[in-house]
Order: sequence, then C-alpha cells, then structure tokens
Amino acid sequence: MSLYEHSLNSLDGDALDLDLLRGKAVLVVNLASKCGLTPQYEGLERLQSRYADRGFTVLGAPCNQFGGQEPGTAEEIKTFCSMTYGVTFPMTEKLEVNGEGRHPLYQELTQVPDTNGEAGDVQWNFEKFLIAPNGVVVKRFRPRTEPESPEVVEAIEAVLPR
Repeated sequence: MSLYEHSLNSLDGDALDLDLLRGKAVLVVNLASKCGLTPQYEGLERLQSRYADRGFTVLGAPCNQFGGQEPGTAEEIKTFCSMTYGVTFPMTEKLEVNGEGRHPLYQELTQVPDTNGEAGDVQWNFEKFLIAPNGVVVKRFRPRTEPESPEVVEAIEAVLPR
C-alpha cells in the first residue's frame, strides 16, 4: 500500500488531496504543541524550506494521544504553529496513531521498523516516517531523533526526486 491510497483530511477538515504529494519525498510526523519535543517544529520547518523546491514536504499530523499534549482546536493549532514556528507545511486533522482508533495510514506506518529493527506503536510525539516519491515508507525515526540530524537529512537526500 502507498501513502496515496489513504484518505486524509486537512487541519481545516477538508479532504487533503494526496495526489499533490505524489512524486515527492514526504516526512510524516505526529505533532503536539505542548510537548518537550515541540521545538522540533523549527527543524521540520527548516527541512521544508530547504528541500521544498527539490520535491520534498513535511506532512504534520497533530495527535493528542500522548499526555494530552495537543488539546487545541484546529484553529488553535494552526495559529500556534504559524505564529510560533512559521509552519508552512501541510497538516492533517488530529489523528490517532495508536490503539483501536489508529488511522489507517498509521496502521501501515507502524509496521515499518526503526533502525533497531523495532516496528509497532508510535512511542511519543514527533515520531517521523520518511516516504519515498513512489509512496512507500523507507525509514522510521523515533521521537528524539532531531529533524535535521545527519541520519534524517541523508535519508531525505537519498530519496529526493531526481
């Protein structure tokens, strides 16, 4: 299955046209505004700025499943992300990434192992999944891996469309 076979809504609640992501490298990240890892928004936005012209985008997925750290409404999330971090990348509506209500996209993403060979539940906010331009997940990075860490940057550069 590929990213494009899923149905997602934008943070505004409108259908998100995943065909706009077709042919791009996509870093899917579950986000939270009130988390100790929230400053990772800065690195994610820098990646967006650095690689957007080369066929890359971050796709943010707000999630309130970890310590209730994303309690806001869609409008509150948009305002926080825009005003605090200047976020320009697309965002989905709030998603569940674990448990019975896990979104189908995350049912697929969580089957991918990390660098230690471990698949399964998302551990916390800011877990990252890199999807190649063909829509297939190629890498998984756990929450404490900084967006601009060498391993993330190298993985992105390796799958950027030529």
